[in-house]
Amino acid sequence: MVGGVRGKIVSARIVIWMTIGVALLSIATGLVSTGLSGTGANGGLYGGFVPEIVRTTASYTGTIAGFLLLVASFGLRRGFRIAWYASTLLVFLAAMHGILQSSPYSLFLVVGSLATLPLLIRLRHRFERPIEPTTTQIAAAAAVVGSQLYGTIGAYALQGYFDGIDGSDAIFEAFYFTVVTASTVGYGDIQPTRPFAQAFGMTVIVLGTGSFAVALGVLFTPMVENSFSSALGRTTNANIELMEDHILVLGYGQLLTEWILDELTSGDDYLLVIDDDSLVEELRSKKRNVIHGDPTDEELLERVGIDRAQSVLVATDDDADDALTVLTARQLNSDVRIVAGANDHENVKKFRRAGADIVVSPVFIGRMLVKAALGGEHVEELAEQLAGDRTNRTLDDF
Repeated sequence: MVGGVRGKIVSARIVIWMTIGVALLSIATGLVSTGLSGTGANGGLYGGFVPEIVRTTASYTGTIAGFLLLVASFGLRRGFRIAWYASTLLVFLAAMHGILQSSPYSLFLVVGSLATLPLLIRLRHRFERPIEPTTTQIAAAAAVVGSQLYGTIGAYALQGYFDGIDGSDAIFEAFYFTVVTASTVGYGDIQPTRPFAQAFGMTVIVLGTGSFAVALGVLFTPMVENSFSSALGRTTNANIELMEDHILVLGYGQLLTEWILDELTSGDDYLLVIDDDSLVEELRSKKRNVIHGDPTDEELLERVGIDRAQSVLVATDDDADDALTVLTARQLNSDVRIVAGANDHENVKKFRRAGADIVVSPVFIGRMLVKAALGGEHVEELAEQLAGDRTNRTLDDF
């Protein structure tokens, strides 16, 4: 029944995967072009029009741009506006890098970038979420910046006690020493020569590694939580923000909702909004896409994407609550298709006035079947059809 209602493709997800693909292509072509540079195997596609130094530089910077685009694509998945700006710019740069690399391996990168860029621009309205860092995230960022400033300024001030920090490049060399030391790489090309400088270097190690560890924990903790939430059947904000042409099920009714959910598991994007803690946990244990909230809350309905929904189903056991839910959904989206279930046949007209496109009354249908069973052709076959026997004739035949 419901398995074929979703005829449109979730375009936002496709654009995000295309962006990830461009990022991976940029990294791969950059590495390949770098390996071929200087070997004579990469003579360029334009008859030497692009100088060798430009091709080599584009290979290095293209790899870096690919990694940055990969990071930005994860921000796209969460709907961040700044990630959209970064991705749009980096996809354009990826195309430019592919052209300047002048390699047959970069043709796929150019084509992929030029195909992704207009789709990104077209779907810019889907990525409007502002970045709202938590206090912990701000503190972690401040710790990283502060530790780097401490190491750079300290090493510059103590340059007379370091072997390798001097001259006009002293500031950069001090910063280089701080990053290499804090990351525990320690190449050994810059070394403290006095005990005081050595003690300072130890403090850079402690503060730098500590700040990096905190920052990584703050960065990866939400990702791990989202993975656990998905494994436990919990719908995350990132998943909700990517939904498009989905089905919203507002409320839960024992008569209709459970059967419809069984049909929706065939691949349709759907989301339940239920204001019952125990029922929410029960449905999550069954791997249902469900969030806790009031189905009549306008802010919540906007967050779950009612403006992007294909259909809305309202079929609980309370006609009064359902009527208010239908009215709220219709006010927020005048074009969405709303299907409501009426427990009392007398409320069908009220649901239609509230904004429902289709109103189904299971009790009335059952009563009509019983009445027709007293005498009428094809009644048994019709009853089997309604009961789910797909081998029978369709309802149009009756």
